[in-house]
Amino acid sequence: MRATDAIQGTRAIEHLMALLRIEGLSGDERAVSDEVRRRLVAAGCPRSAIREDDAARRLGEKFHCGNLIVRWPGTRSGPRRLFLGHMDTVPLCRGAVPVRRGNRVVARGATAVRADNRTAVAAIVTAAEALMRCDADHPPITLLFTIAEEIGLYGAKAVRPQDLGRPAMGFNLDSGDPSKIIIGAIGASRWTAMVRGRSSHAGMHPERGVSAMLAAARAIERAASGGWFGRIEQGSRCGTANAGMICGGEATNQVTDRVEVRGECRSHSRAFLRRIVAAWRRAFEQAAASVRNVHGERASVVFQETSDYRAFRLPAGHPAVRLAMRAAKMVGMSPVAEVVNGGLDANPLVEKGIPTVTLGAGQHNAHSVDEYVDLDEYVAGCRLLFELMRAVG
Repeated sequence: MRATDAIQGTRAIEHLMALLRIEGLSGDERAVSDEVRRRLVAAGCPRSAIREDDAARRLGEKFHCGNLIVRWPGTRSGPRRLFLGHMDTVPLCRGAVPVRRGNRVVARGATAVRADNRTAVAAIVTAAEALMRCDADHPPITLLFTIAEEIGLYGAKAVRPQDLGRPAMGFNLDSGDPSKIIIGAIGASRWTAMVRGRSSHAGMHPERGVSAMLAAARAIERAASGGWFGRIEQGSRCGTANAGMICGGEATNQVTDRVEVRGECRSHSRAFLRRIVAAWRRAFEQAAASVRNVHGERASVVFQETSDYRAFRLPAGHPAVRLAMRAAKMVGMSPVAEVVNGGLDANPLVEKGIPTVTLGAGQHNAHSVDEYVDLDEYVAGCRLLFELMRAVG
């Protein structure tokens, strides 16, 4: 059976509209998980094949459910394939009411529409339903619906390969045009700079104080003037850096003795990423040393960095890439390979030894009030998934 016959647009869009209506901010995906489970069972999936992992318990109190995992044996032998998408949405989606306008789905009012990433959840449900109902031959398959992607890829980081059946390759949905096959993504580090100074009365004796606020400001300016803020390009190496959060101070008449600055750095090159982080560390250390009071006392800083996710790039000849390209051509697409500057659930999965490409299902302008779903791309993404689930290779 052809993918165009197996995937009917009306049914695919019904799944999409239902899932777009459900609230599900990061850490609070329970209602989404329950609806996915209900729809898969209604399509013929055995309840025994569906389980929730213990990621929520391991991650902490702010997570209300774990990753939803569905495992099917194959009707033919072959390496297990993983298909995944994240269930959570950003705060801008709070209260979203999706409506159809022509060939798009948008939000009524000033919210995002939850296209990121309910298009993925709906497409996986649609393709899985079609696979079961047409009794298509397929290798072993795992479906994974992750939690908390938007706040740090937490679900993908926490999932265990053994719980997934140790798949040989993965296909993540988290993009727009399904003909663009994402084979690589950027890496990122997050950092925190805790700047300490000395408090004094800002009106009576400011000269006795050591301003942590001034040291933080000088550090950011030092990094920026050195070319380490925003987009960074040095020869063939490139990356980005940002100081995104700053917190400190208790009163306007007090020389600030403590300021916390948080930021991130990104690059496709692990070596260059280390250079960017080192430049920020140096900027804070030098800035802190430059701020002193009349007694010669200086500011100090504790700079801590954590790796958020590692960059990766699958070779064009990798079996997952070849399979995605071939399946896209089978449903009438002209696929192209891309590498992106955002972090994906694919990043930690690749680190875990599951080579993963990322595909699109019609989401556009994510994290903005201009977000929308392109329904033609969404249905095409469903058909591509169906082909990937059953394709020989």
